[in-house]
Amino acid sequence: MGGIMFFTSVVTPLRTVLNGHWNIVTDLPLHLCGISGLICSFLPFLKRKQVLFDFVFYTGVIGGIMSVLTPQMNGFDGSDFAYLEYYVRHVTIFLLPLYMLQNLNIKLSKYSVLTSFIIINVLLVFIMPLNFYLGSNYMYLAEPPQVNNPLVIGQWPYYLLWFEVFIVVLMSVFYKLSTLKFNLKKQLISD
Repeated sequence: MGGIMFFTSVVTPLRTVLNGHWNIVTDLPLHLCGISGLICSFLPFLKRKQVLFDFVFYTGVIGGIMSVLTPQMNGFDGSDFAYLEYYVRHVTIFLLPLYMLQNLNIKLSKYSVLTSFIIINVLLVFIMPLNFYLGSNYMYLAEPPQVNNPLVIGQWPYYLLWFEVFIVVLMSVFYKLSTLKFNLKKQLISD
């Protein structure tokens, strides 16, 4: 799966450049799924990966689910390849952390919700001014995504506050689900 992410992380921008459609305003990998995709490209091959795993678990699983359920294909050129690449990339961002959790016995750290939330907000601090400078909308910090999603409430900047609340709630739920999985596994082994 890391190889799939690496392939799409290289091929998609290269294809966009070769087609003459690359644009700094829309094509930098600065959405959470783009950042997660880059991390997923090399995460399976790293020895020390806990903080990155924690981050990608939440951004990949939650972001991947949201991206598949409420897609916004920025710069979509109408090709079958672009459509397929979007879904393969987002499903892989979703599946890789789950695979690592299930099959490689990598657990979320005790403070993974807090550290991941801090990382997301540090990214926000750097990407928001870049958005204003470039006129871009990375991480959807300049305007809400143009999708029919019940979690997008209000206009700028209010929807960002709701995003903060939703992300903490969703990360906490996913953390609890991951610990239930390990507790259930321990019970099955001990019985």
